[in-house]
Amino acid sequence: MYDVIIIGGGPAGASAALFTAKAGKKTLVLDNETSMTKAALVKNHYGTPDVEGPELLRIGKEQAESFGAEFVKREAEVIEKLENGRIQVKTNEGDVEAEHVIVTVGNTTKLAKASQLNTKPGTEPRIKEIIETDEDGRTNIDGVWAAGTVAGVSVHTIITAGDGAKVAINVLSEMNGERYVDHDILKKK
Repeated sequence: MYDVIIIGGGPAGASAALFTAKAGKKTLVLDNETSMTKAALVKNHYGTPDVEGPELLRIGKEQAESFGAEFVKREAEVIEKLENGRIQVKTNEGDVEAEHVIVTVGNTTKLAKASQLNTKPGTEPRIKEIIETDEDGRTNIDGVWAAGTVAGVSVHTIITAGDGAKVAINVLSEMNGERYVDHDILKKK
């Protein structure tokens, strides 16, 4: 069993995983490896020279894994709230459970509909529908959160990555019972 399951391994998902794993939470990322970023040439990501999408995805995954996040190639099919309060994700290779789930599946609401998550029309070009969330990323199912393009933010990698981090911070804050802060400081030379 996991503390946090993240569905989607693109910039929003890997960024969320980086934060939850670095905070010591047992984190599983279900990645079907279909991120829109695979086709991107990114020239507008702050602090990074021009980078091809697959390279950005590789770096993000490695960062999250360095803190203990586990990435597996699986397709999430349904999310269900269990009687014990945990969240179960049914996948094409079996079921997994966590206290919290963050959905970061890009431009598709197929999983949301199968899981009875509320959706609404999208406002971004080419994004017809998104998961309805509050400002913190909570959905209509307690313990299920959404971040990135599927939650209505711009498809730009820096924005989706930031949204994944924001929602992860909110999940961690709820899990810990106080606002979570993660700041690393340079050591004096």
